[in-house]
Amino acid sequence: MKPAVFDYIRCDCADEAVALLAQYGDDARVLAGGQSLMPMLNMRVAQPKVLLDISRATDLGAARVAEGALAVSAAATQAAVERRPNLTHELPLLAQAFPHLGHLQTRSRGTVCGSIAHADPSAELPLCLAALGGEIVLRSRSGVRTLRAEQFFRGLLTTARQATELVEEVRFPLARKGERYGFAEVAMRHGDFAIVALAAVVGAAEMRLGVGGATDRPAIRHWPLLCGDELDDALHEFARDLDAGDDQHASAAYRRHLVRNLGRKLIRELQR
Repeated sequence: MKPAVFDYIRCDCADEAVALLAQYGDDARVLAGGQSLMPMLNMRVAQPKVLLDISRATDLGAARVAEGALAVSAAATQAAVERRPNLTHELPLLAQAFPHLGHLQTRSRGTVCGSIAHADPSAELPLCLAALGGEIVLRSRSGVRTLRAEQFFRGLLTTARQATELVEEVRFPLARKGERYGFAEVAMRHGDFAIVALAAVVGAAEMRLGVGGATDRPAIRHWPLLCGDELDDALHEFARDLDAGDDQHASAAYRRHLVRNLGRKLIRELQR
């Protein structure tokens, strides 16, 4: 199929994009990398009247360390972040997740903020952001507001972003001393969306496990340091509480099985 007719506007800066969002509201869609939006346009799942292209906005292409976080602007590609020389030290969880994220070609065009804004529950970047306790910066003509990941993700492809707001940047907290990070995923094929993805953080006094692909948004559970039967019991409870569903790729029972068994393996590896 071909997309419905729309007007195309290339935005040279964030101010221009925000002004146009204020003008067009729900009739506009923001194009950065287009890896999720273009298929939706072609299938006419999305039919905007105006497409706002921010991919060459001069002030939206950076990824920088600021205030204890890696702040990734709206037009920064996934590949640009993946190629950061110090990424394994800055954000080891993200460094582990990137190889599972699509393919080199899609990461070269797709943006980090675009994946967050799209909010696919099986996508790796929303899971990593939620597991790390990251933030999303939303900008409109009315001002700027910052939401935690758990406030931003509302459900399947649904977020707290208002129609007049631009996801200006996302902030991944940098690795903390004494914490260890792990990522694991099961998918039909390499590069596919996850049937289940797990992101784990183990620190000196607590640990947390994030699950993607099983529910309509990333699910995060915090625990004190656990091992042995206590860890097994906590994982069983977490898996049982997940509102997992059946689809053409896997059953809810299989997804819960992966949470219990892959989660145990991942956490035990980090505790060694």
